[in-house]
Amino acid sequence: MNKTGPILAKAFVFLVVMSILCGGIYTAVVTGIAQLAFPHQANGSIIEIDGKRYGSELLGQQFEDEDHMWGRVMKIDTSTFTDEQGNPVLYSWATNLTPASADYEALIAKRVEKLKAAHPSEDEKAVPVDLVTCSGSGLDPHISPAAAEYQVARIAANTGKSEEEVRAIVAKYTEGRFLGVFGEPRVNVLKVNLALDGIL
Repeated sequence: MNKTGPILAKAFVFLVVMSILCGGIYTAVVTGIAQLAFPHQANGSIIEIDGKRYGSELLGQQFEDEDHMWGRVMKIDTSTFTDEQGNPVLYSWATNLTPASADYEALIAKRVEKLKAAHPSEDEKAVPVDLVTCSGSGLDPHISPAAAEYQVARIAANTGKSEEEVRAIVAKYTEGRFLGVFGEPRVNVLKVNLALDGIL
């Protein structure tokens, strides 16, 4: 007796049922709960002011001008992918260079040189490591308080604000450890820069 037919029929029914449960009902329920309980986070944690969107507080943006705070190194590419209209799509990834390689050492040295040149008043201080290294995602929105402090003098000199004013902004957008225990204090670079511009 051929049992293949009934087995295939049961497998097909199981596939349909699980697709509906996991792909439809579960997704709808989780999305609904997220929209009700955490709408800001569920929609990308977008910073929106007066109807204008400035970006997500969870994704880094590249700042290289003298009157803004610089974030972590971003390894980005706009030449690989395009959207349906042919516009370049930002793509980010972590570096594949090993810390033991000469190429990586030269890259870090170049970044340190750039930072020291932009921050002559901090020449005697060691450059915070998070300002010269890329995060795992390549789009980390935070830097350490030490990395923020390293840039205070430059930002103050180029914005006309006092160092105390800049430090107050940094302190306002410094997040503590999760539940007071997990992780490290961190500064949200985008929020600081929006505040420096008087937007936030």
